[in-house]
Amino acid sequence: MPLTPSREVFVTCAVTGAGDTTGRSDKVPVTPRQIADACLEAAEAGAAVVHIHVRDPRTGKAARDVALYEEVVGHIRASGRDMVLNLTAGMGGDLTLGDPESPLPPAAQGTDMAGATERLAHVAAMRPEICTLDCGTMNFGEGDYVMVNTPSMLLAMARGMQALGVRPEIEAFDTGHILLARWLHSQGVLDDPVMIQLCMGIPWGAPDDLATFLAMRGAVPADWIASAFSIGRSQLPYVGLAVAGGCHVRVGLEDNIWLAKGKLATNGDLVAQARKVIEGTGAKLLGPAEVRERLQLTKRWA
Repeated sequence: MPLTPSREVFVTCAVTGAGDTTGRSDKVPVTPRQIADACLEAAEAGAAVVHIHVRDPRTGKAARDVALYEEVVGHIRASGRDMVLNLTAGMGGDLTLGDPESPLPPAAQGTDMAGATERLAHVAAMRPEICTLDCGTMNFGEGDYVMVNTPSMLLAMARGMQALGVRPEIEAFDTGHILLARWLHSQGVLDDPVMIQLCMGIPWGAPDDLATFLAMRGAVPADWIASAFSIGRSQLPYVGLAVAGGCHVRVGLEDNIWLAKGKLATNGDLVAQARKVIEGTGAKLLGPAEVRERLQLTKRWA
């Protein structure tokens, strides 16, 4: 498929994530108020979409407590600032095996396996425009942690999102995940237009070299809406690559805590830098209302 550079681009800001970044940067938001403020900062800088995880305010660890999501969304709602909400639905598929000689039973610490309905409880309560659907199972890092998303689990979650009227954002970490997403679409559980995020450079998914990016991008159906990002020092360079490859853009502290060598970033800093790159290509930066129109989204949380 020939690639045409994007002429209209929206930015998603992934403001906090679930990773162990709070000990490396005091800029990573932890409490519901901090996460909401980070979303407002990102929107002010030009992000149309905010991708939200929540954390335990006492420990900074990843959480999926519905009450924490309610507090974040409540603060955003009270601000009056418009943005498209994209809540993670990736939590609850975390499996940490025992040591290599005794993989079972799984380790209690690091394992959080929940059913499809439970994984969507906060989505049902908040009704964001978008929530993520991690389209595959893969190893993460160098230990025994596995992100588990079986085809039957994904089918059930996609049906749940469809019933709620929430647009899934397919998160594809490798080429096979795109094929799985295409199968889900063939089953009638992904409504058009399908939105997909190409997640590049995450160990042990697809590397973020140019050839792999082009292979991933080429596997995406022409009528799907694609976005792409990489992590760490590759995040900001990938903004230009995403635009050149006909994609939208994602940045944020979930994926990268640095603005420059030795200088920690805020979410606003990263969005502002992405905006400079996007507008420097001559592309138009889209706002929340334009994103809702193009993705056929309905705002229900306000």
